[in-house]
Amino acid sequence: MLGIHDLGLFIVSGLLLNIMPGPDSLLIMSRSATQGARAGCVAALGIGAGVFVHMFAAALGLSAILSTSATAFTVVKYVGAAYILYLAAGLLRSTPRDAIAVAPVAPMPFSRIFAQGFLTNVLNPKVALFFLAFVPQFIHADAQYKAFAFIVLGFIFNVNGMLWCFALALFTARAKARMKVSPQVALWLNRATGGLFVWLGVKLALSK
Repeated sequence: MLGIHDLGLFIVSGLLLNIMPGPDSLLIMSRSATQGARAGCVAALGIGAGVFVHMFAAALGLSAILSTSATAFTVVKYVGAAYILYLAAGLLRSTPRDAIAVAPVAPMPFSRIFAQGFLTNVLNPKVALFFLAFVPQFIHADAQYKAFAFIVLGFIFNVNGMLWCFALALFTARAKARMKVSPQVALWLNRATGGLFVWLGVKLALSK
């Protein structure tokens, strides 16, 4: 159908790849733990929107630029790494006073959470290269409409990814509610997440 083959293997492989931890998963968990499941789901929607950008770019051949141009890849990866480190800085700046303040901290607007998810995904060149390297393996070389087949597989991959992201947001929010995390523990969780973001940002900056 549409020149697509081994669809079942594609779905299973895509689901396993989505489950692997990375900046997207950490952002969803962070937002769910601090602001509830709705905030985590909004972050997931932003990430899904970013995946669509990569999907259409790869279908149009734009991702090939990242795989062939060292300069383009370097620029995108440094911008992406800088943004991840910016998010890390916000988490690491948490203080005990913030965690135990009598007045509740104002929740982050959903529009900003959506933008965080979108930018975290779009500014990761490895996602673009993943689409360019992974998806074509499931399209016949003689398929008549390769770009359309690419988009169909991209939609399937993103839907599976979104289901996982929503489940992760709900699980994190419920776990946080049951654990009744103290402000001090929440503070150190923020710092631990910030440290992981630093590691991911540096890892992205050093990637080749």
